[in-house]
Order: sequence, then C-alpha cells, then structure tokens
Amino acid sequence: MSATPLLSAQNVSVAYGRVRAVEGVSVHVESGRIVTVIGANGAGKTTLLLALMGLLPSQGEVRYLGQLLDAETPEERVARGLTLVPERRELFADMSVADNLLLGAFHRRRDRQVTRDLESVYARFPRLRERASQLASTLSGGERQMLALGRALMSKPRLLLLDEPSLGLAPLIVRDIFHIIEALKDSGVAILLVEQNARAALELADYAYVLETGSVSLQGPARELAADPRVVETYLGLHRDTRGG
Repeated sequence: MSATPLLSAQNVSVAYGRVRAVEGVSVHVESGRIVTVIGANGAGKTTLLLALMGLLPSQGEVRYLGQLLDAETPEERVARGLTLVPERRELFADMSVADNLLLGAFHRRRDRQVTRDLESVYARFPRLRERASQLASTLSGGERQMLALGRALMSKPRLLLLDEPSLGLAPLIVRDIFHIIEALKDSGVAILLVEQNARAALELADYAYVLETGSVSLQGPARELAADPRVVETYLGLHRDTRGG
C-alpha cells in the first residue's frame, strides 16, 4: 500500500437545500485497489461520487495524490487521472461509437498515443470495434456500459469512479462487466465502485464502506464485511452471485 492514498476524502458533506444527502463521509482509495460503497437507494452513494468529481458543491476535504482538489473543475480532475462513469452512462446517442470513445480523450488532443489507446480499448471490448461506426443509441444495455467504460479509459485514468455499472443489465452481462472491472484493477487502475449488488461488489472489492442515510455506518476489508451479520441481513439477501466461475 502506498504511503499517500490515491484519493482521500475527509468529512465530505453535501446538502440539497436543507436536506443533508451526505454527512461527514470519509473514504480512501489506495493505488491499484478496488474500494466499494454499498447501501440502499437514497443512501447518498451517487451524491458522494458527484461531489468527489466536483460536479456538486460540497464541504470537507478531497485530496488526490495528496493535493487538494477544492479549486479544480471536473475537467481538470479528469486531466489529473480521476474519471467518473455515471449511472446513466450519459453517452452521446447521435454520435458513433468511435466518436464517443474519442471524446473521452478530449483533454489529450495533442497526445500521439490516442490512436494507440483507441486500439487498446477495442482490444478490451471487441464488440465496440464491431460497432465502431454505429450510433450509440443503437447499442444494447451491456454494449452501452462497455462504451461508457471504454470512453472513460480513453482519458487514461488512474482512478475510476463507477456508479452502478450493473444497473439494468441481465445477469450474464453483469458477470462480464464485473470481470472487466477486475481486469482493470489488474492493469493498475484503482476503482471506487458504487454498486447496489452488494454481494458481487463485496466479492470483487478489497475494502468496503456501508453508507446509510448519508453517513458511513460500517467499513472494513470487504471479506470481513461480507461476513458481518448486519451486512448479511440487510444487503446480501437480495442478489445472487453474478460473477460466475
């Protein structure tokens, strides 16, 4: 483990008017690790990710590689290596798969390796190569998630924030997506994973946080939380294992 976490968020709070959606949350992500945040709908998981990306105003302290991000725009955070794959994927439906991918490298326009990285994404997601000229709107749900991941990888991230990557996908596709996430970790990309499928998330992650009504109620190594009776009773009875053998 590195001496300085890749991402360190301390006492992050976000309010929508008088409603505190996130209250005093602290999370840390080490290089090359998967950290998951689980919790019920409305617990504040997505709000936390948006705050970390600078897409929502927040209180508290967010550091990336030890440096404060308070004054940095979302675009500047992406250029530093921090990239969000949002829950709704937010693809450009009327643009081709290839153009969506190239937009992921918008801050790298002068980087000669963009073409090489595009080939790397196609190698990781062969279906995207097959559909490179198709409009994003014509893709299946699983293909759209692959495109969202591929577009994020075109930014050359050191840390991916993944918001509900399994949402709305069939179990076999979910298994494939989680295998891809595991492979990304093996390639050196750290991941902060927000996921309602708690069982699959805890099997995949190194460390986990449980968010309840905007605050961290439990945290610890993912394997330990997966065996915690409180987690088992509340979160692990809803989903079957989707990762496969």
